[in-house]
Amino acid sequence: MTAPEHAVIVTNLLKRFDSFTAVDGISFSVTRGEVFGFLGPNGAGKSTTIRMLCGILAPTSGTGSVAGFDVTTQPERIKEHIGYMSQKFSLYQDLTVSQNIDFYAGVYGVGPARLPERKAWIIQMAGLAGRENSLTRDLAVGWKQRLALGCAVVHEPQIVFLDEPTAGVDPLSRRNFWNLIEDISSRGVTVFVTTHYMDEAEHCDRLGLIHAGKLVALGTPTELKQRYMAGTLLEVACNPLMQGLEILRRHDAAKDVAVFGAALHVVVETPEAQDIIRQALQNQGIAVTRIQQVLPSLEDVFVSLIGD
Repeated sequence: MTAPEHAVIVTNLLKRFDSFTAVDGISFSVTRGEVFGFLGPNGAGKSTTIRMLCGILAPTSGTGSVAGFDVTTQPERIKEHIGYMSQKFSLYQDLTVSQNIDFYAGVYGVGPARLPERKAWIIQMAGLAGRENSLTRDLAVGWKQRLALGCAVVHEPQIVFLDEPTAGVDPLSRRNFWNLIEDISSRGVTVFVTTHYMDEAEHCDRLGLIHAGKLVALGTPTELKQRYMAGTLLEVACNPLMQGLEILRRHDAAKDVAVFGAALHVVVETPEAQDIIRQALQNQGIAVTRIQQVLPSLEDVFVSLIGD
């Protein structure tokens, strides 16, 4: 039997909790072997979606398939073909590193003949050589994160779901973790990862942007920047910043304005509008220290899509 082209297919998937709609009729697909990012703020519906796709939560309506199995009628078959890692890492803190690996190997049906090789790979991948007998609760967060990833893929699944895997993790550990994700993907594994970190999303092959339960955009990072950022993006450094923000929000030349770090990102019709923006601020006593055209980030795209 030939494996399906798409690892995940979702059509009009909806989930309600009483009167609250957590996921609102979303549709998308994920190709085998790609790193697919589900990007959105906390509470957008990312975790609810991933729980439905993992067979943990039944949808209210709509259809979906994972690894060729139906999310409504075949949730147990889905669980046999996927790995899952939550933002809390799903580890048993009172077990040692070795015992956690043994436990998840048993859950996923890894036999005794295969276990030593898989355990050795996880220990090496997680950088835990010499710490096999350490209690998991005593590990640094970055080590726990890599151990949890190893446990999620101990059975070498076709698809791995990572739900906010870097939440609360320091930037260096986050970078190292994404190197591991790219390594796993290079082995042909489909990676479905949810995140609210815009910089992480740049590592994904394709992205779905979700807000208030709705899928607001879908495409590669480059496609999203080109498709949803009409006009020219200016970075404006001024003082006082927030007063400058309010002035430009009322100005006709500024299509969109948002705070971006220690500056403002301003969307205008053409690059020539730089002079208009500078003059508008200076006329109100705002000192402009820098104004230049910049390439949009995914954060700019997201802000432009969801508004204020």
